[in-house]
Amino acid sequence: MKPPLAFYAPLKAPDHPTPSGDRRMARALLDALAQAGQPVELASRLRSYDRGGDALRQRRIEALGGRLASRLLRRYRERPAAVRPRAWLTYHAYHKSPDWLGPSVADGLGIPYLLVEASYAPKQAGGPWARGHAASARALRRADVVLVLTARDAACLAPLVQAPAELRRLPPFLAPAPYQAAAAARAGHRAALAARLGLDPGAPWLLAVAMMRPDVKRASYLLLAEALGRLEARAWQLLVVGDGPARPEIEAALGRLGPGRVAFAGVVPETALPAYYAAADLYVWPALREAYGLAMLEAQAAGLPVVAGREGGVAEVVQDDVGGRLCGRDPAAFARAVEQLLEDPQRRRDMGRAAARFVAGERGLEQAAASLAAALEAAHAIRAARA
Repeated sequence: MKPPLAFYAPLKAPDHPTPSGDRRMARALLDALAQAGQPVELASRLRSYDRGGDALRQRRIEALGGRLASRLLRRYRERPAAVRPRAWLTYHAYHKSPDWLGPSVADGLGIPYLLVEASYAPKQAGGPWARGHAASARALRRADVVLVLTARDAACLAPLVQAPAELRRLPPFLAPAPYQAAAAARAGHRAALAARLGLDPGAPWLLAVAMMRPDVKRASYLLLAEALGRLEARAWQLLVVGDGPARPEIEAALGRLGPGRVAFAGVVPETALPAYYAAADLYVWPALREAYGLAMLEAQAAGLPVVAGREGGVAEVVQDDVGGRLCGRDPAAFARAVEQLLEDPQRRRDMGRAAARFVAGERGLEQAAASLAAALEAAHAIRAARA
C-alpha cells in the first residue's frame, strides 16, 4: 500500500459544513489526487482563519497550531515508516489563514512540503495580519513545490520560490462528468426548476451562484442589479443560488428589478448544482476581486456561456469571446454584454458548446491529476537534493 499524502486546508476543511468555492476546490483537489492514485489523509481540521485582524486571536491560533503540529509529529513517528505520510500538501494558505502545521511536520519527518493556491500580499507586512503574513512567507520559502492557479499569483510568488524549489502551474479544474450529464438532461431540469421556482420556461434564464457575504460578494450582486436594471425592456429572469448575512440587502436591490424577475433558490447542495447550470441560458457575475471563480468553470462545464467581470484570475477560467464575454466594472458595459447574448440565441449556444469543450479538454480532472502527480515526483526529487 502506498504511503498517504497529508492534506491540510487552513482556510476551510473539505468537509466544512459551509459551502463555498474554496471548499469545492479543496474537494476537487482530493478527487484529482485520487485520480492520480495517491491516497490522502486529512491531517487536521484546524481553521486558522482570522477575518478581522485580531492580534490576540492570531497568537492563540499560532500557539494552538504549534501544539497540534507537535502532536501530529509524535503520532506520525509512532507509525511504521511504510505508512507515515510521504508528503504534505497545504491548500490555500495566506495571511488571514496561514499554515501553522505543515512546515514543522514536514521538517520533522523529512518529507516534501507542497503548497497549492498560496498567496502573498507585501502590503500586509506591517498590518493587522502581520503574523500570518510572515508565516505565509516562511511557508513559501520552505516549500519544495508551489502550485499556482493563476498567472497573477505566479508573478507575485516567483520572488519567494527559490531554486531548487519549483513554481508550477495548476489551472483551476473540476470533474466535468456531473455537469455533462446534467446538460444531457437539460429539458427535464428546466421543467422541474420552472415548476418549483415559478420561472417561465419560455424566457431566457440568467443564473448567478454565489454566497451573500457582506464583502466583495455583496458588491458584485449590487453591480449585477444595477446592470440588469438597464435591461428592463428585455425578456429575462434571474435565478440566484446562494445565501448569507447580506441576503436582505441583496434581495432588496434585486427586487427593484421588478415583480417576477428574480427567483431565489437559497443554498443548493453541491450535487444538485449541475442541474441549475444546465437549465439556465446565461451565467452572469461581475466577479469583483474574484480569485478566479470556480462557479464560472462549473457553468461552462454544463455548456452555459458566461458574462463576467475581467478581474483577478477570471481569464484563467473564461476565454473571452469563446466561452463567454469579459468586461470591466462598468454596469453599462456589463449590461451591453448580457444584452448582446440575449439577442443572439445561436451565439449563446455556440459559446456554450465551446465552453464545455474547453473545460473537458483543458480544465478536467485527468489533466489536474497528471499535474499533481508530476508535482509530487518533483517535490521528492527536490527534497532529496536538499537533504
